[in-house]
Amino acid sequence: MADDGDFREWQAKAACRGPQAAAFYPPASGERRDEKRLREREAKEICAHCAVAGRCLEMALASREAYGIWGGTNESERRVLIEA
Repeated sequence: MADDGDFREWQAKAACRGPQAAAFYPPASGERRDEKRLREREAKEICAHCAVAGRCLEMALASREAYGIWGGTNESERRVLIEA
């Protein structure tokens, strides 16, 4: 896995930075299934236009990130990739 400096370098270029970052994790109060689908779709749309989405996904898979949208994938999608 890349070192911390490399992580900070590509993270600074991530499209998810800023107020839209809320779409990448569920709210603390919980959410209904339809709300989750909508939130994840919004986050994945941001990832689809992100210059560093591939690096983000690599990091999430290497660290087995258990929560949120990373590199255009949700938790269950990453589990499938890890198990493959």
